[in-house]
Amino acid sequence: MTGQLDFDDLVRQHYPGLYRFALSLTSTDSDACDLTQATFLIWATKGHQLNDSTKVKSWLYTTLHREFMEIRRKQARFPQHELSLVSEELPVISPELVSGLDGGTACALLAELDPVFRVPVALFYLEDYSYLEIAAILSVPLGTVKSRIARGVAQLQQQLHRREGRAGRTTPGTP
Repeated sequence: MTGQLDFDDLVRQHYPGLYRFALSLTSTDSDACDLTQATFLIWATKGHQLNDSTKVKSWLYTTLHREFMEIRRKQARFPQHELSLVSEELPVISPELVSGLDGGTACALLAELDPVFRVPVALFYLEDYSYLEIAAILSVPLGTVKSRIARGVAQLQQQLHRREGRAGRTTPGTP
């Protein structure tokens, strides 16, 4: 049983090999350290479920590999870019417009959204519900909630951009 395994002994025994395996996958020291530590964190929370203590080593390596693959999937879906390289893709909204935006105006813009997007955006940003809680409230999958919030926020940004364009064109003394 795993209850007989001492966590510190387990780390001392398997950390070097797991780290080398993680380094072969990630190619960077910091990522390998993070991956190895994540594996031991998973062991600390789920290791008690392993019934055969002779399979600890294979469980740890399998868990490390699965964690690595999960991280890779997330990086593929949500790539990180240097901000200076993608600045032209960001919406242009002046700081003056955002700082001058009051709660009433924000709520009015929110009210203009399609209800499909308005409800999850309001639940997330105004009511502080998590994605999982919103999925349960709306009886939709988690991915749908994330997508609707992202699309709703994008529409709000477009509304702000249009509002800024109208405000910029209207100068005192001109219709």
